[in-house]
Amino acid sequence: MTIVSPHLGSSAEWTDARLLYALEEVVETELNRHLQVAKDWMPHEYVPWTDGRNFPGIFEDGEAWEKEQSKVTEIGRIALVVNLLTEDNLPSYHHEIASLFGRDGAWGTWVHRWTAEEGRHGIVMRDYLLASRAVDPDKLEQFRMAHMSEGFESDNRHSMLHSVAYVAFQELATRISHRNTGHQSGDPVCDRMLARIATDENLHMVFYRNLLKAAFELAPDLTMQAVRDVVVNFRMPGHGMPGFERAAAQMAIGEVYNLRIHHDDVIQPVLRFLKVLEIDGLGPEGQAAQEELGLYMGGLDAEAAKFDEKLAARKARMAARAAG
Repeated sequence: MTIVSPHLGSSAEWTDARLLYALEEVVETELNRHLQVAKDWMPHEYVPWTDGRNFPGIFEDGEAWEKEQSKVTEIGRIALVVNLLTEDNLPSYHHEIASLFGRDGAWGTWVHRWTAEEGRHGIVMRDYLLASRAVDPDKLEQFRMAHMSEGFESDNRHSMLHSVAYVAFQELATRISHRNTGHQSGDPVCDRMLARIATDENLHMVFYRNLLKAAFELAPDLTMQAVRDVVVNFRMPGHGMPGFERAAAQMAIGEVYNLRIHHDDVIQPVLRFLKVLEIDGLGPEGQAAQEELGLYMGGLDAEAAKFDEKLAARKARMAARAAG
């Protein structure tokens, strides 16, 4: 792709407004590609409705929730709640990207399409959790109210380019988290549901990844700095929810999402596809950002290796305890 611009290579000239305008054609191309490959699906078809029954409340035959009623594993239950609460803040996410990307043209069409597709994820996950009695419905609603009442503000809301870089990684992280939650859930119905959601998240990642590629061609130095900032300071959007740190630690031990997965399955694939660490011809600021990014990735891999060792030792202790 060749884009002729009088500002090419001049970082000082690239404002958010100019980047939005310059990338509009790319957004339209990616939107059309997305609409051709995305498949509509019905959330209600993935929910085990026959497992459902009344909870206490207005129904005299309501049955109180008990953990033993569900097929879902403990780690599956924890991860499902984190994943659903993350999806619940969709109104805040929509507000942020609509404010950054706008509501007109191809950008606006994408913003609304993305929001509609993400809305399915929250619908099907909540219906599954309630019908299958996988979680305490009262606590789930209390968590939802607390989390949504806080709202959400992205670390990258100051910059359209930082936001594009962030979602390129975050959509892949969400896909991986959903997919691994399904594998660890212990319920084939849950696994199929989360596989369907993960397919959507992968398509969203491809959209933003390809947009990030075009940004590198337009403004390589600024894009490199944005990617550096996002990767070094990356946080999942659910970081502000009640009990997130404890849940994240349990998900790390349960191999749903941890440092090794973050390095190998999220950050590295995007960097490798875009050949971020191989880009040459950068200015001083871009080159410095690229070098810092390379050093950070080396450090992240070392931290992941330490985590791997601790996890292996923990598994060995548990196996010895079970054998004894």
